[in-house]
Amino acid sequence: MDTLRLILALLGIVVVVVLLVMKKETKTVLIGVGLILCLLCLKPMNAFDAFTEYMTKAGLIKAICASMGFAFVMKYTKCDKQLVNALTLPMKNIGFLLIPFTMFLTYLINIAIPSAAGCSAAVGATLIPLLMASGVRPAMAGAAVFAGTFGGVLSPGSAHNIFITDMVKATNPLYTVQDVIKVQFQSAVISLVIVLIMISIMALILKDYSKGKNYLLDATNSKSTSENSEKINPLHALMPIVPLVILIIGGTSLNKISFLTWTKMGVAEAMILGAVITIIVTLTNPEKITKEFFNGMGNAYANIIGIIIAAGVFVAGLSACGAIDFVISWLKNDQSFVKFGGTFVPFIMGVVTGSGDAAAFAFNQAVTIHANDLGFAQDKLGMAAAISGALGRSASPIAGACIVCAGLAGVNPIEIAKRTALGMFLSVCAIAFFVL
Repeated sequence: MDTLRLILALLGIVVVVVLLVMKKETKTVLIGVGLILCLLCLKPMNAFDAFTEYMTKAGLIKAICASMGFAFVMKYTKCDKQLVNALTLPMKNIGFLLIPFTMFLTYLINIAIPSAAGCSAAVGATLIPLLMASGVRPAMAGAAVFAGTFGGVLSPGSAHNIFITDMVKATNPLYTVQDVIKVQFQSAVISLVIVLIMISIMALILKDYSKGKNYLLDATNSKSTSENSEKINPLHALMPIVPLVILIIGGTSLNKISFLTWTKMGVAEAMILGAVITIIVTLTNPEKITKEFFNGMGNAYANIIGIIIAAGVFVAGLSACGAIDFVISWLKNDQSFVKFGGTFVPFIMGVVTGSGDAAAFAFNQAVTIHANDLGFAQDKLGMAAAISGALGRSASPIAGACIVCAGLAGVNPIEIAKRTALGMFLSVCAIAFFVL
């Protein structure tokens, strides 16, 4: 009977992968397969219990929903575009260096705008035409932006950072999202350096830069660069980073300075305060800001919390089959496989599905919660899975961010992904073999 249940669990995993590759809706796939596994194992309530458990996790809901609410406010007030335009001003006439600089700049902006697709749209609309007009081939122009869309792993508003923080808090109530970012920092910086080097090497190998050439004139569907001429309001451009600054100060020894003690607050509070400051600075109608903030909160629950809930139901199905206990027991006897499972599995899933979220959340709910028994710290293993999933997404031609960049550059998404994939893969190898 146990063998039969393990076979069912394995079949369930295969079905999930196949359906996700076929671009079926992620939440429906995870919930459906998880519920069927629970039913086949005569434990239907396990699926419903998992659903209700994750739909009411206060720590996750507060931080993730508030972060997305703030993101919607930035988009509505166009402060995100102001930030992009302000940072791109010094980039004209720097030649080949435009390519790695664009990737680095996108990485930094992605910390303030953690949505990969949202960041690529905001950055790409300005930078892709600039790159093409400066002699960079359209495919590399799109790749330079797409390659930087894993910078959100250092964002306090990242769903994965909040999820791992909430998990560790069960045993360490004083643990904060700033602590989990410190754990992630080494992997994030190593990956940044590797991808910067590899995107530059790929540009040289594929001869993607031609000095004096204007590829923008040859593109029939490129966007106008007139957005760059929009007058920049420095205060508006600072708004997207206000919550980041508050959280950084509040999470370091700077919060001990008397006039900065108020900065010691949670992610949700920082995002709400950022929205309030934005109302004052941009003089936008408070009613409209409030509406956008709550629209963002609703979007976060539907699309981000929804995936966490769905992954929880799928894990409940695997648990009902005894697969989780079997895997944990096996990993205890051979812990060398833990770091490879926590890195390469989310990476591969990210590549084939275009989203690293489902695999990373499922792995963290199933395995990372037992990390201490496997000889790993929960935050270190959990964040390795999170960044590996993000790197996999940044190597996928079917990722939303890749499709956005391809559309702005007027090229096939595969042309973009083949320029980013090697750097992402080498980054995961570095994390698996040297960091974790």
